[in-house]
Amino acid sequence: MIFVKGEGAYLWDLDGKRYVDYHAAFAPHFLGHNFAPINDAIIDVLRSGESLFGAGPTLLEGRLAELICENVSAVEKVCLQNTGSEATSLAIRLSRAITGRQHVIVVQGSYNGNQDELACNVFNALSDIGPRVSPGEYPLRPLGAGTTIEATHFIHPINFNDLESVRYVCRRFPVAAMITEPILQNIGVVRPRDGYLAELRALADELGFLLIFDEVKTGFRHAIGGYSEIAGVRPDLVTYGKAVANGYPLALVGGRREYMDYLVHPDPAKRPLVGGTYNGHPVAVAAAIRTIEYLLANRVQVYQHVESLGQQMERGLRDIFAAHGVSASIARQGSAFSYYLMPAGPVDFHDIMEHHDFEQDVALRRALIELGEFFIPIATKQCSISAAHTAEDISLTLEHFDRAVATVWSGRAAWESRLGSL
Repeated sequence: MIFVKGEGAYLWDLDGKRYVDYHAAFAPHFLGHNFAPINDAIIDVLRSGESLFGAGPTLLEGRLAELICENVSAVEKVCLQNTGSEATSLAIRLSRAITGRQHVIVVQGSYNGNQDELACNVFNALSDIGPRVSPGEYPLRPLGAGTTIEATHFIHPINFNDLESVRYVCRRFPVAAMITEPILQNIGVVRPRDGYLAELRALADELGFLLIFDEVKTGFRHAIGGYSEIAGVRPDLVTYGKAVANGYPLALVGGRREYMDYLVHPDPAKRPLVGGTYNGHPVAVAAAIRTIEYLLANRVQVYQHVESLGQQMERGLRDIFAAHGVSASIARQGSAFSYYLMPAGPVDFHDIMEHHDFEQDVALRRALIELGEFFIPIATKQCSISAAHTAEDISLTLEHFDRAVATVWSGRAAWESRLGSL
């Protein structure tokens, strides 16, 4: 499948077929594809004489930093990066410089970037990781070949919503940081249990590690201050990307002033390296400035709109599965939603691996694509509603979803019937 155009909530492929887009390029297009105010800001900066100077901060970078630090309670200082992977990598390096420790806790099923150390334990099968471990840590499973992660022994995967496993690892290793999505959106929408994030904050303070929230997916989509704003829990460091520039390549690391100041520490032995030719590129910075300005000016309207659409989608999906006798649960946070082919919403990725029907999930997504609804055909992946979607879009999607469920499950029933007659 080759797409050639994106506008608002829609994509068009090479043959001219239109799709309602619920993938949004892995979720950055919160305001929709080719959002006119952002395109205008980019055109303006291209005509202004701004360039990639690569020597000292620019006025644009200063304006973006000012917007973020004034409006995101978790951020007192900020450092711009190009991608979420660069931001999370820097956050880990910074936490090690601050604490003088090496070990890092990660969460099973939480994707925190493609760098050597963090690209692990994302999509596994039960045969890869074995039975549930709690308290304890899971076997380390690199996400692809060519890494050295298994040789260093610095990374410790545990389950989401498992405080005792945090204690378990910290009793055995000098932990510099725990990095986690505050709500797991790499594997759909897995919510923290009541009090879980606050307890993580307390454990970090008690045991001396830094709490890093990876809000690359959740930041600016659920609130301007991300999910930490909703939860009322302040991390030590936080990373943002994706929606912060509505699809343009910009990410950032922010956090408490005393920690961020290590990036300019007077002692070179305590100062982490920050590099990147394209950090602070004027096009991406202009896109981020206009995105945040628009969200600030239209905060109530935008977030109420996507919440209303999310409620419409959630109700509709629940009714469709029930009408077809399919055991399923719907998980949602604002504009992000997912369905699980299991009777109750999951508490962690191990729960999903044990109970979710991955094969049927992909079959349903492929049937939806045939009907003009672009759900990325990867099981459990988060689906994203944008501010450009309308109630009519959701209604059309639900009609198609009903047809897709009928087609996929009737086909499965026929297959099982034939199998039983053999």
